[in-house]
Amino acid sequence: MNLNKYIDHTALKPQTTVDDIVILCEEARKYNFKSVCVNPSNISHCIELLKGTDVLVCTVIGFPLGATTIETKVFETKQAISIGADEIDMVINIGRAKIHDFDYIEREIREVVSAAKNMLVKVIIETCLLTNEEKVSCCLAAKSAGAAFVKTSTGFSTSGATKEDIALMRETVGKEMGVKASGGVRSKEDCLIMIKNGATRIGTSNGVKIMEDELVTSGY
Repeated sequence: MNLNKYIDHTALKPQTTVDDIVILCEEARKYNFKSVCVNPSNISHCIELLKGTDVLVCTVIGFPLGATTIETKVFETKQAISIGADEIDMVINIGRAKIHDFDYIEREIREVVSAAKNMLVKVIIETCLLTNEEKVSCCLAAKSAGAAFVKTSTGFSTSGATKEDIALMRETVGKEMGVKASGGVRSKEDCLIMIKNGATRIGTSNGVKIMEDELVTSGY
């Protein structure tokens, strides 16, 4: 298993500096991760630092609360794509999900997907704040709106990914969509549990630790 290609190597904390981004990209180069996931202000730095690699640059939209307007999320998406982002991770309006306004959720996802054109969109539903029924409805909205992935968490709320949520999301969206486990994935064992339950991408700031564990336990 090429575990490195499951990993979106992440630096999203508000105190992240340019020096932190340099380290992030050096690590992404070394381990050939699937992507780096950064705030929009760091997209251009990553593009420059990752020239000559196949590591993608992923950014976040409406992050971390999801409470900006649809129009703002669309603008953010268009701007991120114009700068050079390869993938978009958007946060849904969680408050709308809590009142079961899933038409709104579907509409905002659809508009971001449209703004992203052919770029891959992952939809963060913040599973820790939703009931199972709400998780299912959000996943179905993302699927209907044309998103490529559903994603568990921002990593900034009350908890992150669980194997139960990954299994539920996979069952809901079927085989054709991606499922991203994010938040609290800190070891190779965590990764493998998430993958076993249906995850096809892992969002983590612990990518180096995971890969070093992989090297040790795999004997190479």
